[in-house]
Amino acid sequence: MRSSNPVFSRRGFSRDNGYAGFNAQQQAGGPAAGTNPYATNPYATDPYAQPGVQAGMPPQAPARSGVMTIDDVVSRTAITLGTVFVTAALAWFLLPVDPANLNKSYGIGIGAALVAFVLAMVQAFKSKASPALILGYAAFEGVFLGVISSAVTTYVAAGAVPQAVLGTMSVFAGVLIAYKKRWIRVNRRFYGFVMAAAIGFVLLMAVNMLFAVFGGGDGLGFRSGGLGIVFGIIGIVLGACFLALDFKQVEDGVAYGAPREESWLAAFGLTMTLVWIYLEFLRLISIFSGDD
Repeated sequence: MRSSNPVFSRRGFSRDNGYAGFNAQQQAGGPAAGTNPYATNPYATDPYAQPGVQAGMPPQAPARSGVMTIDDVVSRTAITLGTVFVTAALAWFLLPVDPANLNKSYGIGIGAALVAFVLAMVQAFKSKASPALILGYAAFEGVFLGVISSAVTTYVAAGAVPQAVLGTMSVFAGVLIAYKKRWIRVNRRFYGFVMAAAIGFVLLMAVNMLFAVFGGGDGLGFRSGGLGIVFGIIGIVLGACFLALDFKQVEDGVAYGAPREESWLAAFGLTMTLVWIYLEFLRLISIFSGDD
């Protein structure tokens, strides 16, 4: 199981019209051991070979230790998000964005964002989870968020941060409920749509940033005014889709007995998605406040 965030994921999934690596058909007794990448039961494909199995009963894999559980994912995600929160709070108080220190604070914030991106990419291309890389990413991402959040609060909207946090929590809760109720079905088509939309969105934002850097102003206007509002809403919707993919990967990892260290990758994907949603809410609130 890899991070389910489409921008960083290199391994596919899943049980329902999924991708290689997690593509397995369900049996009456659970996932088919013949295609489950984590199955270890040597009798799973031959019910007559396993001693003690009653006739007509599906074979059961022996209990395994060291497999991923929901508790593992929750605890690792709490640690990762806690790291983001702590470093964001430290950056907020230690890197003031008053006019005398504005350039210095912005420089540190941008530098931290670049380091966080590099660490995220290194982890994305590693075959195994590295808690040090993931927590390093969370720490530097927190510094960036602290500087940006402080600047928005100081110069744009005093209540932007709690509003953005509340909006992010609401999206998370809404997608979780919709996923548990099966109102959202994550399959190959859903994954392909989200991937295509994410690539297009990121490319447009990159082009807009280039125009802003070399041409000045707001570039093509994709991140301000009316267009900024539209693209902000699109960004939040994409973040919600990323969350659904994250939940699917966690569900498949638990169902198929992924190694416990894979819970760090689940925490990694969830943290990146929540940061994405928070930043989009912060940008939207800034735009609305600037129009007042």
